[in-house]
Amino acid sequence: MKDNIVLDKSFEFAIRVVNLYKHLCDSKKEYTLSKQLLRSGTSIGANINEAQAAQSKKDFIAKMSIASKEARESKFWIELLIKTDYLDKDSKHTQSLLDESYELTRLLTSIIKSSQTDE
Repeated sequence: MKDNIVLDKSFEFAIRVVNLYKHLCDSKKEYTLSKQLLRSGTSIGANINEAQAAQSKKDFIAKMSIASKEARESKFWIELLIKTDYLDKDSKHTQSLLDESYELTRLLTSIIKSSQTDE
């Protein structure tokens, strides 16, 4: 099977988001913001996975665009959790999660742009 970096990174990100969701629910009793992050953070990989079976280039770009929007939304929820003191901005875990959301956004933007120029 061929390596798909963006699919692999989005899957690893989803795992981290699920684990963070469990942590926030268990130790911080925070359910609302973390649920939003859970939805957006796991949706990235689901949409990238769907794009692999796209029926056309337009369909591929649409699904990857949704994944990009979900990555941006995830970054928003992580930043909000930091600003509301549910996450420690100085924590290596928090910072790497934020970095991963930036990286996924950059990768997806690059894929979308190169796909659009191929049309």
